[in-house]
Amino acid sequence: MTGDNVTKMEIYVNMADINSAQELGEAETVALIELLFFAYRDFVSDPDQLLGDIGFGRAHHRVVHFVGRDPGMTVAQLLDILQITKQSLGRVLKELIDQGYVYQKEGDSDRRQRLLHLTDKGETLRQRLMAPQMARIRRAVAQSGKDAGHLYRTVLYHLVSPENRDSVRDWIDKTSVIGDKP
Repeated sequence: MTGDNVTKMEIYVNMADINSAQELGEAETVALIELLFFAYRDFVSDPDQLLGDIGFGRAHHRVVHFVGRDPGMTVAQLLDILQITKQSLGRVLKELIDQGYVYQKEGDSDRRQRLLHLTDKGETLRQRLMAPQMARIRRAVAQSGKDAGHLYRTVLYHLVSPENRDSVRDWIDKTSVIGDKP
């Protein structure tokens, strides 16, 4: 790209040039929205292909991801994170359990609790799904310059609804210690 096209693209992708939401005009805001749509499309494309090959979808991916990040989480905790209906989660969990990706245990203190864990097969799937996404994030941050990781994290955090930020921050803080397998 040359001339005006380069200047326009630099405005849309150089987050360091954006100092506050008040400075964003409509065109810049719309461009960021569209970049988020395109980035999400590409971010999920590799896992979507792997999931499609085994007859699963994005709901299965989210369950495998979050259960793998916090083994032993309850169904209620997973429902709270995913914000889907119990019926929707039940269908997805049944498929994951029936095909050997997830298993349930009774709670130690409350036998009515169902604690969720990935099987070895489930952990292998989680790692396969996450690998291209990790590579994409690492590449994007490396290509975006100094402090890009911090800026990216800050922007994403502030995209979360204010009423959900505390629980998201708590989740990130908790899972940065557990469930981490490089």
